[in-house]
Amino acid sequence: MLIAFEGLDQSGKETQAQQLRERLRETGRKVRLLSFPDYGTSIGEEIARALAGERDYGADVMQLLFVANRHERREAIIEWLNGGLILVCDRYRASSIAYGEAQGLDAGWLEQIQQMLPAADLTIFMDIDPKTAASRKAHDRDKYERDLALLTRVSESYRRQASQPNWVRIDGERSKEEIAADVFAAVEPRL
Repeated sequence: MLIAFEGLDQSGKETQAQQLRERLRETGRKVRLLSFPDYGTSIGEEIARALAGERDYGADVMQLLFVANRHERREAIIEWLNGGLILVCDRYRASSIAYGEAQGLDAGWLEQIQQMLPAADLTIFMDIDPKTAASRKAHDRDKYERDLALLTRVSESYRRQASQPNWVRIDGERSKEEIAADVFAAVEPRL
């Protein structure tokens, strides 16, 4: 099973992904946590440079880099899933659609270039207001995190995507404990 956490930066994706991994391990399940972008790869290093403003790529090139970064782990993802692991991802395919669409790219194209990546069995959308995202990280924000208008469009894309089957929208404006309880309640029936 592949569970993807999606949402704006500072929405609690990483925290909730880690908490879900631990909760699932406590129930005896084999779980692996992944995070994208994966900065430990060559493409991930290039993404980090671009986000820091050291490179100036167009929106299409950035999304191709993000997708290529996930493809770097594609074989391992397939192997882990075939081996019975539950994979919990902090960001996955929907991020490229949300951020790319918010920058004027075609959502259909963004879906098409990712069709060879395994689909998420469940996508958990951590929904927060873009102003909340900006207020939770006041320093060291990357170029996307500094653009409130962009974050608003990203949030709108996520909300549109969340109407699809196998998506669950979680109100990320609440306490970590309330959110964790809702996340596990969404995951447990699918196990």
